[in-house]
Amino acid sequence: QVQLVESGGGLVQAGGSLRLSCAASGSIFSINAMGWYRQAPGKQRELVATVNRGGSTNYAGSVKGRFTISRDNAKDTVFLQMNSLKPEDTAVYYCYAAYITGSSWGQGTQVTVSS
Repeated sequence: QVQLVESGGGLVQAGGSLRLSCAASGSIFSINAMGWYRQAPGKQRELVATVNRGGSTNYAGSVKGRFTISRDNAKDTVFLQMNSLKPEDTAVYYCYAAYITGSSWGQGTQVTVSS
C-alpha cells in the first residue's frame, strides 16, 4: 500500500501561482506513475498531469503551458507548479499513484482562484 499526503492548496487571485506537493510513503518502491487529478463542484474528476518513473509527462490540454509536474524520486514526492491560474482551475486537487498491486489517492487539497 502507498499513502499520499498533499499540501500547498489555497486561495489565489487570477493570474497568480501555487505549488502543490504530494509526499508518498509505504511501498514506494513499487510506484510507477504519479500525478494530479482535480474535481470541481458538480463535475467529474479529471486528469491534470502525470509523470512516470522515467520522467515522461502528460498534461490535460487546459493546463498545458501553465502547469508543470515534476517528481523527486529520492524524496518520493511529486509537485505541481501552477502558474497563470484561472477561476476555472478552482477545484479539489488529488494526488494519485499507480503501482504494481493497485493505486492510491490522497485526501485532496482545495485550490480556489478568485477573479
